[in-house]
Amino acid sequence: MSQRERLREFRAAVFTADGEALVSLLRAGPWPGHALELIGDGLLAALAQNVGGARELAERCVTDLRERDWEGDEDLVAALTARLGAGPAPLLRSLPVDLDELVDVLEGDAVAGGGRIDLHTGEVWPEAVFEYGLESEEEGEGEDLDDGERWLWVVSEGSRAGYRDMELFVGGVAEPDLADRLARTLKGRGSFRRFRDELSRWPGLQDRWYVYSAERRRGRARAWLAAEGFAPAAPAADGAQKAT
Repeated sequence: MSQRERLREFRAAVFTADGEALVSLLRAGPWPGHALELIGDGLLAALAQNVGGARELAERCVTDLRERDWEGDEDLVAALTARLGAGPAPLLRSLPVDLDELVDVLEGDAVAGGGRIDLHTGEVWPEAVFEYGLESEEEGEGEDLDDGERWLWVVSEGSRAGYRDMELFVGGVAEPDLADRLARTLKGRGSFRRFRDELSRWPGLQDRWYVYSAERRRGRARAWLAAEGFAPAAPAADGAQKAT
């Protein structure tokens, strides 16, 4: 099973808040590389469900996050230690935000991008939706789009962080010839496309990049949200998200 396929199993357990399944996956074999942010979110739910063995796994996750210390890891450590009863609860408002959706807006086009988070539902809306009108009964005519109690603005930061991810990933490729091929794709305009095209020739490495990139992006979304005073809510047991 590839890293990407194994990650899908973990994502399914996390997003359905199946604490038992997550603990079983974590016990069954090596943890998928660069998936601590995802695993930590799942363990928050498993701890809340009092799943047997979740505490020991959460303590391991905290240790690994502290050693790695990527952006967003400190915020997840704070949430886990609070749930473990080993630290104070972060003074953050719980919001059922999909971090993957948030980072798509956060790291979109810095000129034409951006968006908002609905503070009532946690939904992330690209700004283009507001420009053409929200096509739903809930967000219909008369909606106050300047209401700071309802909307949290997301200003797109562009692709700089994503480009840095590519640089760091290439720097960690052990094969010199392959690392050099990838490094050449990063020079000049069109680097993202060339990088993806080159990776497509190396399926194993492509899987590693997918996991690595998803993890770093998830951490940045968490850190941004914490800086705004919010924390992602744990998924509810029925697969929907709810505030805690």
